[in-house]
Amino acid sequence: MATKRAMPKTEYVIEPGKQEIITTTILDAPRELVFRAYTEPDLFGQWWGPRRYKAQIEKFDSRPGGEWRVVHVGEDGSRHSFRGVNHDVVAPERICTTFEYEGVPGHVALQTATFESLGNKTRLVAQQLFQSVMDRDGMVASGMKDGADESMERLAEVLENLKAGK
Repeated sequence: MATKRAMPKTEYVIEPGKQEIITTTILDAPRELVFRAYTEPDLFGQWWGPRRYKAQIEKFDSRPGGEWRVVHVGEDGSRHSFRGVNHDVVAPERICTTFEYEGVPGHVALQTATFESLGNKTRLVAQQLFQSVMDRDGMVASGMKDGADESMERLAEVLENLKAGK
């Protein structure tokens, strides 16, 4: 009988009237593996976004100044495109990038992910800073938490496979 592994739990800090969202997730993998899953396009495409979409990686340059663009394609053919520019990438500690949903152009958030080693685990803290409270509240209203939770579950699965050498 297969044992069901515990899925990561993400804590959200979304304070009224503020322009940011801060998430904290403890992942059961060394930070070097978590960082790889964030910076290697073949791994990133396996976990980023809800399961109901296939991630098409169109651009993915993980260096400072490098651009990224990912399109989520639904079974019904729907397409949702996201893009950004990496401003700071310090392996395996931090990634700072912009994030823009192309369906609502001009609303750009700045995201900083930090990867803290906890022995064989990693504390992933992500801060998203929005241009306005309205932009932040729009992101929350869009169902962002469900998508983020599902992404973290998928990331945990990718990390398990990496740890097992798959």
